[in-house]
Amino acid sequence: MSWQTYVDEHLMCEIEGNYLKSAAIIGHDGSVWAQSADFPQFKPEEITAIMNDFNEPGSLAPTGLFLGGTKYMVIQGESGAVIRGKKGSGGITVKKTSLALILGIYDEPMTPGQCNMIVERLGDYLIDQGM
Repeated sequence: MSWQTYVDEHLMCEIEGNYLKSAAIIGHDGSVWAQSADFPQFKPEEITAIMNDFNEPGSLAPTGLFLGGTKYMVIQGESGAVIRGKKGSGGITVKKTSLALILGIYDEPMTPGQCNMIVERLGDYLIDQGM
């Protein structure tokens, strides 16, 4: 299965009538493996900051998580595994696997829990596959 298929069929899937706004699978080095059509153009330093937070949990909390110039307030996550951010009625979930970052961005009517479930389910599957 191609990485784009994972984005198209597993991240941009329907859940209780709702869909992610955008999603991507990005290598730890910031290289884009696959992304939805409207995933924001991000800066390499934004991915570096996310990776740093996985290595030093809490490092993003004071400044916020930035992606594509959008600032998300960092909320509860799983230390070293999941970072969650909130902005207005939407937010972001980032799941780290051994090779990649799985990112999902949502807005209402999707709930944070629905976004978390989609992103983390694919991340857990990839981890189980050694990726």
